[in-house]
Amino acid sequence: MSTLADIRRPVAAEMREFESYFSKTLRSDIPFFRVILNNIIRRKGKQLRPLLVFLSARLNGTITETTYIAATFIELLHTATLVHDDVVDDASERRGLPTVNVLYNSKIAVLVGDYLLAQGMLISVSKKRFDMLGIVSDAVREIVKGELIQLQKTRKLDIREEDYFRIIRMKTAALIAACTACGTSSVTDDPETIEKMKSFGVNVGVAFQIKDDLLDYTSNGLTGKREGNDIKEKKITLPLIHALREAGPVERRKIKRIIRKKKKSRSEISEVITFVKNHNGLEYAETKMQEYADRAIHILEEYPESETRSAMMEFVIFSTLRKK
Repeated sequence: MSTLADIRRPVAAEMREFESYFSKTLRSDIPFFRVILNNIIRRKGKQLRPLLVFLSARLNGTITETTYIAATFIELLHTATLVHDDVVDDASERRGLPTVNVLYNSKIAVLVGDYLLAQGMLISVSKKRFDMLGIVSDAVREIVKGELIQLQKTRKLDIREEDYFRIIRMKTAALIAACTACGTSSVTDDPETIEKMKSFGVNVGVAFQIKDDLLDYTSNGLTGKREGNDIKEKKITLPLIHALREAGPVERRKIKRIIRKKKKSRSEISEVITFVKNHNGLEYAETKMQEYADRAIHILEEYPESETRSAMMEFVIFSTLRKK
């Protein structure tokens, strides 16, 4: 499997330049706010979403300043959703560092997230890229709807497989699709090409999220969170959905009783993990994940061979084989 450095190679120079471009958008004339924003910049992750923007643009044309605008808009949106998610989940740590809501408080975290969203919108408006504003606004709407549906379903513990896929298309795949659509629209106006790359993003996003959910059963702490964290938070994901469907009524009721508990012991969480493994929940989820990855690769196969196409294929493979 290629490394992220290998995947970045076709757009490595652009990604380096993007870091400076992005940092400029987080400047503030309010000292206290500047400290918070600098803190956010320092904890940047793998920057997979801007990478997808640049790769999608390179695959379909020539990268211009508009591509940097698209990548910046997407990264601002992604960062805002992370800050807001930490408030919703009452999270105390992200990427091994204290969250904004812990360092300050939830009110400040919500305001920071709002600021990042507004900053992204202003950038697209100032550059008159209303097409990108439409793509990203649609993604924000889907993310919020997905979060609300998941909260409702989690409360009742009645998530079916079709509900699960609907939720992850909204919560994860919508943003990945916005990356590939915005990157493509920065270099071409052809609606069919933009829609094709948006479809690619949806398939990658679904595969990416299924892998995230699988890692909750196999991570052993490599992801920065303990194995079974989703179970602890009553998140019913595809491996568990399949296992519950395959189990007998007595065993199913017992596992659901554990999941409903507000506080679960490590032995109870381990019991649920063992239950999922015994009922082939991991194998089933891996099969579904590969189906979506194959769909994404099939879309890329419509393009002629190139270094960028190879990098994007490797991105799909990386999404399904990563360890964290």
